Amino acid sequence: MQDAKTSTPADPAINLPIDGEHAVADTVADVSVDPAPDIADLLRKAETEASELKDAWLRARAETDNVRKQAANDVAKAHKYAIERFAEDLLPVRDALEQTLAQASGGAATEALVSGVELTLRQLAAAFDKAGLTEIDPAGQKFDPHRHQAMQMVDSSQPANTVVNVFQKGYLINDRVLRPALVTVSKGTDGKA
Repeated sequence: MQDAKTSTPADPAINLPIDGEHAVADTVADVSVDPAPDIADLLRKAETEASELKDAWLRARAETDNVRKQAANDVAKAHKYAIERFAEDLLPVRDALEQTLAQASGGAATEALVSGVELTLRQLAAAFDKAGLTEIDPAGQKFDPHRHQAMQMVDSSQPANTVVNVFQKGYLINDRVLRPALVTVSKGTDGKA
C-alpha cells in the first residue's frame, strides 16, 4: 500500500511529495541559486568579446582602406608612366636622327644620309615590335572597314572591294586598331561597288 504523502508517478524514478506547498517550496529552495554572479561574468565576457571584435573590425577596415588607396595610387602611376618603356625605346631613334642630320649638315655625302635614315628606320621598327605595334599594309587585300578607311573608289581590273592603293599605312597595337590604313578601293571592272 502506498504512503498517503507520496504517489507513484508515471516515471518510477521520480517520487514527489503530494502535499503541495511544502513540495514546491522544497523544490525551489533546492534549485534556487544566486544568478547575479553568472550574469555579471557573462556581461564582462560579452563586453570583452565585443571590444575585441570592434578592434578587429577597425583594423580590417583600415587595412581595406590602405589597400584601396595603394591600388588607386598604382593605377595613377600606371597611367602616368605607361609610355615610359616605349619612350625609352624611341630615344635611340631620336639620337640616330640627330646624328644623321649633323653629318648631312657637315657636308657629308647623300649616301651617308640614306644609310643613317635606314638605320633609324630599323631602330624604329624594333621599338614598334617591342611595344606590340604592327603595321597594316593592305595593298591587294580585300577591304576591311574595321582596319581600313576608304578615301576613294576607282574603276579597276581588280575585283570589287579590293584595296588598290595605300595612301597611309595603318597600325595595330596588339589586336586593336591604333590608326586605320587610308586606302583606295576598287569598284570592280563594271564600275559597280
